[in-house]
Amino acid sequence: MSPNKPPVLPDEPQIPLLPNMLTAGNLICGFFSILTIFKGMAFVDGSVEAFEYYQQATYFIFAACVFDLLDGRVARMFNADGPFGREFDSIADVVSFGVAPALLLSRAVLFKLPVPYLGDGVAIIYLLCAALRLARFNCMAAQPRKENQSADFVGLPVPMAAGAVVSAMYLVIDVTTNRNLNIPMLWQIIMLVAMVAISLLMMSRVIYPSFKHVDVAKRGTILGFFAAVTVIWALITFPWIAPAIIFLLYLVYGLVVRPFLTRAMRLKIEAGQ
Repeated sequence: MSPNKPPVLPDEPQIPLLPNMLTAGNLICGFFSILTIFKGMAFVDGSVEAFEYYQQATYFIFAACVFDLLDGRVARMFNADGPFGREFDSIADVVSFGVAPALLLSRAVLFKLPVPYLGDGVAIIYLLCAALRLARFNCMAAQPRKENQSADFVGLPVPMAAGAVVSAMYLVIDVTTNRNLNIPMLWQIIMLVAMVAISLLMMSRVIYPSFKHVDVAKRGTILGFFAAVTVIWALITFPWIAPAIIFLLYLVYGLVVRPFLTRAMRLKIEAGQ
């Protein structure tokens, strides 16, 4: 910098209002999820009072998933996708889909494992993989786009990973207990293995669809309409089961089904073309 010239500050980034308000909703839900978990930690591990707070925390994480789903789509609808939104979204995702699920699983499911601090260690692995996955995504998104570059995700997206572990916990509690935290040791170990597997999937090279090419405002099909209605009905009618099935289908689709589909079949499923 020349001593004879005044310093020049970098330009302020453009901040589109609506999509970033939705991202703020994601971040606020993550904050309240963590706050609710801390309230549950004030009670005895496994108690009914703790379970009620942890159950509320799952609702906040699911709500954050909805906000995360909407913010990117709204940004693309208004051509307001930019570096500020990408960075803000990642910060919110670390809180809502990194810290909150890791803390929730370690306190609600993995606290009775026979090996001391094993549950906390797995929660830390999940959190680190989520943060690294978001950092990798931002680095790849900041690079110049290549010709015919895919918009799909490399590795399991962090919101879907959070939804998978939290909804799986929700399902295990419903299936194995009277909707409390007295989870059998075998299911605690299964949840621990599942959490490690989902952590590794976030850092993997498995391709998952982003569904960014689906234009719900301009085109749709009768089948797609009924599928959406069915999903909403299932979430309302079977709130303990339906979320786990939805997230599991997405996880299995990218890991097992998608690699064996032709390009035409992928476009039909993922873009409605």
